[in-house]
Amino acid sequence: MDRLLKKIYDGQRLNDEEALKLFSWDLLDLGRAADFRTHLAHPEDTIGFIVDRIINFTNICRACCAFCAFHARAELIAPYEMGLEEILDKIEELVEAGGTQVMLQGGLHPDYDLKRYIELVETVKARFPHIWLHSFSPAEVVHIAQKERIHLREVISALKAAGLDSMPGASDLLVDRIRQAVSPNKLTVAQWCEVQFCLAEEGLPSSATMTYGMGETDKEKITHLAVVRKVADRTGNLQAFIPWSFSPARTRLSHIIPATGVDYLKIVAIARIFLDNIRYIQAGWLTEGLRLGQIALSFGANDMGGVLTEEVVVKATGIETQTTRDEMISLIRSTGKKPVQRDSLYRTVQKF
Repeated sequence: MDRLLKKIYDGQRLNDEEALKLFSWDLLDLGRAADFRTHLAHPEDTIGFIVDRIINFTNICRACCAFCAFHARAELIAPYEMGLEEILDKIEELVEAGGTQVMLQGGLHPDYDLKRYIELVETVKARFPHIWLHSFSPAEVVHIAQKERIHLREVISALKAAGLDSMPGASDLLVDRIRQAVSPNKLTVAQWCEVQFCLAEEGLPSSATMTYGMGETDKEKITHLAVVRKVADRTGNLQAFIPWSFSPARTRLSHIIPATGVDYLKIVAIARIFLDNIRYIQAGWLTEGLRLGQIALSFGANDMGGVLTEEVVVKATGIETQTTRDEMISLIRSTGKKPVQRDSLYRTVQKF
């Protein structure tokens, strides 16, 4: 532990085996080490948030992942598809509230082709040219490419030309053993990486997420982080990392015991220490709750994500968390850190 501690406080890179050992550390020792690494990367001690909105425009998805309670075949929510006007109305509400970013999120709809996606992006940008579209996912890119029988790069290039600004790097868990068990109809780890390489080549920023607590080992958690770090090393294109604990209620994996708050704080802290090439670690308050998200700000997280988030995928599992801009400012202030509203490129828009 002493040798590892010195390596962390010296700002050195940890290997996979060293990172794995961090799971056995005392939680407070781990938190202090992660907080130190945060200060090394961000001496300004600010915590950012963005005013945004998630719009889940359909829940029809051929992937039918075992960990998802939102897709139509889960039979908890009736199948639906939003029309363009309904989507535009939701964005109008965001604009009136001072929002700057929209996350258009769908599933692997069997009938949606590239033309449908391009029409959606072009329509939104025509009405709201200044809204940042941080939308879709690597899984949707692979789905479209397979449907159209074209290269991933062609899909991304067409979406960029239509007006897409960046793409969330929805990663689930980048471990093929787990993916085969819970999401065999979605993209592979290699395909996720290839999408990220293409996004970087096209100049579209991205991110990486992590859905843990689906039966993986601690070693496989590190495997996920190692994939993310290698992609970030190669591309320099991953702006943020966002861990989420799996919510098993109402899914086909409801027998799994949910991860704890301690598990979450360990993941945040280890991610901060191990992912030395990703500047922003987001506190996943949507799944963890605002108070645990607040604690994460002392365990390596330095961003709180979106505040006007209309979220329905996590809500489908029975978890419902909401916040406001003022509540977020107060929550950050009470940690002794400095709240800032940011844009989609993590540039400060307003200080408080």
